[in-house]
Amino acid sequence: MVKHVILWQLKDEFSAEQKAAIKAGVKANLESLQGKIPGLLEIKVNIEPLASSNVDMMLDSAFESEEALKGYAVHPEHVKVADTYVRPYTKARSCLDYEV
Repeated sequence: MVKHVILWQLKDEFSAEQKAAIKAGVKANLESLQGKIPGLLEIKVNIEPLASSNVDMMLDSAFESEEALKGYAVHPEHVKVADTYVRPYTKARSCLDYEV
């Protein structure tokens, strides 16, 4: 199994209310990919970090294999969500992929 963890910072230009709406959209749309992408075992988005955090959101997902993760990266459903709900609103992204 492969874990795929992403941390995002939203752009500074958004108000607190806008950030809350953006985070809710990211969570709903990424989590909706469950069952739509081969090899995707689990996908969760945390949008409520503690005040001590220096990022706004975290994606925590699991895949059957590294090949499944590669397939997810280019899958049209994932690309649509990323291009519509994530990339336009984020200023920084960190990724950690690892085998379990």
